[in-house]
Amino acid sequence: MADLFDNPMGLMGFEFVEFAAPDNDTLEPILRMLGFSKVAHHRSKDVDLYRQGGINFIVNREPRSQAAYFAAEHGPAACGMAFRVRDAHHAYNRALALGAQPVEIPTGPMELRLPAIKGIGGAPLYLIDRFEDGKSIYDIDFEFLPGIDPHPTGHGFKLIDHLTHNVYRGRMAYWAGFYERLFNFREIRYFDIKGEYTGLTSRAMTAPDGLIRIPLNEEGGSGHGQIEEFLMQFNGEGIQHIALLCDDLLASVDRLRAAGVPLMTAPPATYYEMLDERLPGHGEQASSLQTRGILLDGSTDNGQRRLLLQIFSQTLLGPVFFEFIQRKGDDGFGEGNFKALFESMERDQIRRGVLKPD
Repeated sequence: MADLFDNPMGLMGFEFVEFAAPDNDTLEPILRMLGFSKVAHHRSKDVDLYRQGGINFIVNREPRSQAAYFAAEHGPAACGMAFRVRDAHHAYNRALALGAQPVEIPTGPMELRLPAIKGIGGAPLYLIDRFEDGKSIYDIDFEFLPGIDPHPTGHGFKLIDHLTHNVYRGRMAYWAGFYERLFNFREIRYFDIKGEYTGLTSRAMTAPDGLIRIPLNEEGGSGHGQIEEFLMQFNGEGIQHIALLCDDLLASVDRLRAAGVPLMTAPPATYYEMLDERLPGHGEQASSLQTRGILLDGSTDNGQRRLLLQIFSQTLLGPVFFEFIQRKGDDGFGEGNFKALFESMERDQIRRGVLKPD
């Protein structure tokens, strides 16, 4: 995708998400269930590379590491993320000049030093410029497992579409400013969602390359809602969910279900009965969406169909969950579904006794 606006850091999409957990048996079963395969092991650390399509997930079990300390504080979580950049040295120095806080990641002999700055919740945000096959950080620091496809198809997910941050109330402007100042992100969507009892505010930030999307959520209303529950369970700000992009969501959802991934409860039948009214001429088979619980959003104005198909997992890593999406010309985040989804999660909070209506 061509640059949307000035790209001073040379951003080129997500490179990886790093995960950690307090115990060794939490992450791997979940990643395998999501369609990821272990393809490589670090040459000197207890770190594995899991892949699906063009998605890289790093599982870090190294003791006394940044990841280990993060997991001890927050539980199983995404403990870091990486942006691709054209020139990591330039991007790192520019970030520091603009006030970013450096994060020193200890390295072993013959191991690459990965520049990183402090990101959401104190998690490192790495800047990576070596990602071509044969020359990437993985080729240098990892040993690929013999006989394993280095880019397995998995369930059909190809890219990280976006990473959503949950932040403390009043902190959204700080994090929006962080991404704007350092990376020239722009706000492309703003939501003020109010359920029956609680609410949230969301600012969807997009990088100049059009490939890195980071929505920011904060609690709205009187509190005690979904964002506050996450912050309490997670013990701070952090990545709430990770969205994975595919070309055929119906087929991918069938694979997710077959693998045992628990998905969010499907919306009521009335949701699908109203699709033709909300999106006339959408062209999707409503019954196929309904049997899988897939949500549909977008626009069909002037006969131009721009659609987004999406579905969410239940929480899989503490309060963290995954989103699975297919884009058919729509670059949004499912705004049309947002209120319905928010209200369904609010009902779930009431059922679990977390939210007690007056």
